[in-house]
Amino acid sequence: MKGRNMTRWRDPAKDPRQEPKSNLITAEGADRLRGILDHLSRVKRPALSAKVGEAAALGDRSENADYTYNKKELNRVIARIRYLTKRLDELQVVDRLPEDTGRVFFGAFVTLEDEDGEEMRLRIVGHDETDTSRHWISVDAPLAKALLGKELDDEVTVAAPGGETTYLITDIAYRPPSA
Repeated sequence: MKGRNMTRWRDPAKDPRQEPKSNLITAEGADRLRGILDHLSRVKRPALSAKVGEAAALGDRSENADYTYNKKELNRVIARIRYLTKRLDELQVVDRLPEDTGRVFFGAFVTLEDEDGEEMRLRIVGHDETDTSRHWISVDAPLAKALLGKELDDEVTVAAPGGETTYLITDIAYRPPSA
């Protein structure tokens, strides 16, 4: 039986979507999520509610594309508000530097040099803050897990799709939490 609600069966023990995510987040990340939640609650939801009300007042809703679209969008925004509210309650904000700033811990900016001598600078952040354009990786990522606890000039080997890659840690830095 095929249909739009049918999905490919996945073994729950091997499904990466089922892996538990860490509940760590930086102070900046928590502020950003609170800002998104505030915008959705105070600006976006009331505006969409007004649009749905106006479209509903026009009459027949079965053929009213404006009503259908805005109602779906409103439901999506309400679901996002519910998710963010629940997620912010679960998160643990890391708002201080580690005692040993010579090692790689959560929130660290790490500069790595690969076998070809190319450098890459990344930051280890929470699952909700990952951003590939800024090279911010999740603390749950294999590379981050391999880096945690390492010191300057340590070598780290990580399994990658193209084979194992070895990196040398050339710099570790932390941004002081904003007050």
